[in-house]
Amino acid sequence: MAAKSRTAKFYASNPKARAKKKKYDAKYHSTEERKKYRSELNAARKKRKIYGKGGGDLSHTKGGGLVRESASKNRARQGANKKSTKK
Repeated sequence: MAAKSRTAKFYASNPKARAKKKKYDAKYHSTEERKKYRSELNAARKKRKIYGKGGGDLSHTKGGGLVRESASKNRARQGANKKSTKK
C-alpha cells in the first residue's frame, strides 16, 4: 500500500476539517450536474462492455471524447499548477 499523501495525512489528523470536507463533497456530488456526468460515463462504460469489470477508466480528451486508460494514469494527470492536462 502506498504512503498517505499530504492531504490524506491532514484529514486523518484533523477530524473537524474531514467532517467539513465530507459534508461539502456530499453536497457537491449530489448536484444534477455531477449526476449527469456520472450517468454519461456509466453509459459509455456499458456501451464498451467494461462496466463493472474493474478494468480501466474512461479518460476525457481535449476534443471532448472518451478513451480507455489505466486508472492510475487518468487520476494522476495534473500539472504542477493543478490544472488538467487532458490528452
